[in-house]
Amino acid sequence: MPNNNTYKDALMHPIFEYISRASKKIQLDSYVIGGFVRDYFLKRGAPKDIDIVAVGSGIELAQEVANLLPNKPKVQVFKTYGTAMLRYNDVEIEFVGARKESYNEASRNPVVEDGTLQDDQNRRDFTINALALSLNETNYGVLLDPFNGMTDLESKIIKTPLNPDITYSDDPLRMMRAIRFASQLNFVIEAESLNAITRNAERLDIITRERIIDEFNKIMLSKKPSVGILLLHKTKLLHRFLPEVTNLQGVDEIEGQKHKDNFYHTLEVVDNISENTDDLWLRWAALLHDIGKAPTKKFDKNIGWTFHSHEFVGSKMVYKLFKRLKMPLNNKMKFVQKMVYLSSRPIVLATDVTDSAVRRLIFDTGEDIDSLMTLCEADITTKNPTKFKRYHNNFKMVREKIKEVEARDHVRKFQPPISGELIMETFNLKPCREIGQIKDAIKEAILDGKIANDYDEAYAFMLQRAEKLGLKIS
Repeated sequence: MPNNNTYKDALMHPIFEYISRASKKIQLDSYVIGGFVRDYFLKRGAPKDIDIVAVGSGIELAQEVANLLPNKPKVQVFKTYGTAMLRYNDVEIEFVGARKESYNEASRNPVVEDGTLQDDQNRRDFTINALALSLNETNYGVLLDPFNGMTDLESKIIKTPLNPDITYSDDPLRMMRAIRFASQLNFVIEAESLNAITRNAERLDIITRERIIDEFNKIMLSKKPSVGILLLHKTKLLHRFLPEVTNLQGVDEIEGQKHKDNFYHTLEVVDNISENTDDLWLRWAALLHDIGKAPTKKFDKNIGWTFHSHEFVGSKMVYKLFKRLKMPLNNKMKFVQKMVYLSSRPIVLATDVTDSAVRRLIFDTGEDIDSLMTLCEADITTKNPTKFKRYHNNFKMVREKIKEVEARDHVRKFQPPISGELIMETFNLKPCREIGQIKDAIKEAILDGKIANDYDEAYAFMLQRAEKLGLKIS
């Protein structure tokens, strides 16, 4: 229903005038609805996309708008969904006919019928996304707010328009979206709606992994990801797709000895790193850096709780996790693996910052050395101010040593000064084990600081090593 307030200022983008003219010409009502309206009232900046609902054919309206626009943009039509899309002034405008939906239990894909504006608002996920502004000549700019979405916006509340159990059971992805909006907007999910998410958590299993991860990545990119992750954990959604993380929760005690709760520690690390980087994959590395601790946890009566080789185990788990969740098995995954595997190296190094150890760290990390240091600094979650300061000062020394060693030895983009081809030519060899042995010996000598990273010293070292192997210059 209208609330008798008019917001023509929201409709300053020139596309709205064209849509209004097109609507009048083909005699159907049209409205801008959803995220554009919500974000206007939240003052979230210029839109990247606009959703238009037409009481009639959205495709026909899109084509008429394109005919009126001076640049005659191409209209992409999706007949299966009854939608159309065009671009104008770097904004995507999607058109859809007003509809009502019904669902069967095995799928989130609804049976769709033509409907009224009210039917279309009823099917929206949240009251704040059901807000609509009229684009019709008779009531241009009037707000239609049947579920008091403006009140919820002002109160910062996420609430479904209809029964939340039905809303979430029909399309379980809405549970992820509710938590994503709460995390992004710093809103609170209404109590009954939050309880309904918990009751319907198992329904998430009918959603494709790709869609789940798309929503989860938006949570990971929010200002404070732990807000959303804790809600996912509380409602048991996180257990459905990231058990490797939920398995970290809990503190065991034997003979009076405890270990920290690695789940809540992980959330602190994710929040810490999010203050310093918007890199999604580095944030994923923070989330997964300790996942190897659950399967490696053991109690030794002499030294207490141990997590031996948890970095190695965790890095192996990363591949399986990415594969299961249909995430990219490319350099992004390899980057996360590398960060998890090396996550403790700078911590050990901080107690004894030798040139040799720094060279090896730079060699193993390459161009990702700065990312690794950012992760390790985020991993400092102690509440003891003296320890906090000392740990950060130690990492500051490591960073300075990295700069010093890299400026002198150029290890970051390490290229062997002696190639396998040169070794074969020098000693008249065919491919054999000795070539690899010589190359490895040269690399180790450089990393240990026994020789400089240059051709002359490496060549002389090659001759010495070859002599020990019984090789002679041809």
